[in-house]
Amino acid sequence: MARRVFFSFHHDDDIWRANQVRNVNVVAGPHLAGFFDHSEYEAAKKLGKDGIQRMILNHLKDTTVTVVLIGTRTANRRWVKYEIGQSIARKNGLLGIYIHRLKDPNKLPSPRGAKPAVPQGVDFPAYEWDKDSDRFRKEIEAAGKRADALRRAK
Repeated sequence: MARRVFFSFHHDDDIWRANQVRNVNVVAGPHLAGFFDHSEYEAAKKLGKDGIQRMILNHLKDTTVTVVLIGTRTANRRWVKYEIGQSIARKNGLLGIYIHRLKDPNKLPSPRGAKPAVPQGVDFPAYEWDKDSDRFRKEIEAAGKRADALRRAK
């Protein structure tokens, strides 16, 4: 069974790349998998910080894995940091995927960005996106098993 996954990424820079990863369809359906559409994001932005936080928390609900899609400027984004912090608090397994080689709407890749920082002791492996859906599925499951172990260790 597919894990429920939250996807964290720099929306403005990397939505095009994120959609390419989402279209691999190894998670429990895009509407259940921590993706939110542009109109929802824009509506939340109009409500300010609290609106964005509520939207993020709503999408994190019932997930066990957070996949951070790492683009050029992802590591420094306020909301990515918030999403990672909330994921750690919920004991989600983390997985990073470098997506800079995926092409944007202009058919251009971007420079590789830094992996976001996490507290010492938090397991956060990352790999270069290679379009291998079997590997992606296995990496998500491994992150889910790390989450399962964290939750059992309460």
